[in-house]
Amino acid sequence: MSKIVKIRFRPQGKLYNFESGHFVLSPGDRVIVKTEQGLGLGAVASFPQPRSPKLLTQDLKPIYRLATAEDIQQAEQITELEKEAFHFCLQRIEVHQLPMRLVSVEGLFDGSKLVFYFTAAKRIDFRELVRDLVQHFRTRIELRQIGVRHQARMIGGLGCCGRPLCCASFLQDFAPVSVKMAKEQNLSLNPSKISGCCGRLMCCLTYEYEVYQDLKKDLPKLGKRVTLVEGEVKVIRLNVINRTITVETAEGREREMSLEEFQAELRQAAPPPETTEPGGKKS
Repeated sequence: MSKIVKIRFRPQGKLYNFESGHFVLSPGDRVIVKTEQGLGLGAVASFPQPRSPKLLTQDLKPIYRLATAEDIQQAEQITELEKEAFHFCLQRIEVHQLPMRLVSVEGLFDGSKLVFYFTAAKRIDFRELVRDLVQHFRTRIELRQIGVRHQARMIGGLGCCGRPLCCASFLQDFAPVSVKMAKEQNLSLNPSKISGCCGRLMCCLTYEYEVYQDLKKDLPKLGKRVTLVEGEVKVIRLNVINRTITVETAEGREREMSLEEFQAELRQAAPPPETTEPGGKKS
């Protein structure tokens, strides 16, 4: 069975699967692969491993060859071209007074195309800008508008946890995030507390969401009134991780108990089941 390796083309870019073929590869090796846009230089990000069942039906491209010193030098020249293109494009954006923010520039390995990534609040007429870029660099030019989450992935940074942004380090795809996830985890709904550097809800809200859903299945709902041994009480607080419940009595006294204690008192306070005596009378 053929083996696959994961290849990354940009420092914080997405991982792509390729067939390792007969090459002996290790993480960090530089290789040349064929992509939809021609040859590309990538870095190996994993050891060769057997195909998983979900990849058996995918038609993966093989590693073309190992990168040479000339290939690496060519890639360094493309990197310098990207820096030059970024600064030149910034100047032309200012000259044309376009309401857009340039995020990054990416050049193809063979230098046949430059892609300019930008963000903007609305559609931009950048025909004059493209004309300037084509005249200066004499190559194909593409301007691609992206969202703020992709902008954060490209730029990188530190999150409120003090670690590098998830999207710029290990996340491969953006999962949908909702305020419901924050509510389910009893987090503050203050936007400044649950929003990331991009201004959108933090991706990490999805990490423990399913765990909280599972842990809450046996817990009562907030505000529910139940009858325990001491009388009717109201559930006012839940600690999902510690599996504890805080109730308030009719006298205003608070009491914290474990889920096991809560369920035991519910059973004790429940009325005994009705029994039927001979003759059809209920007791």
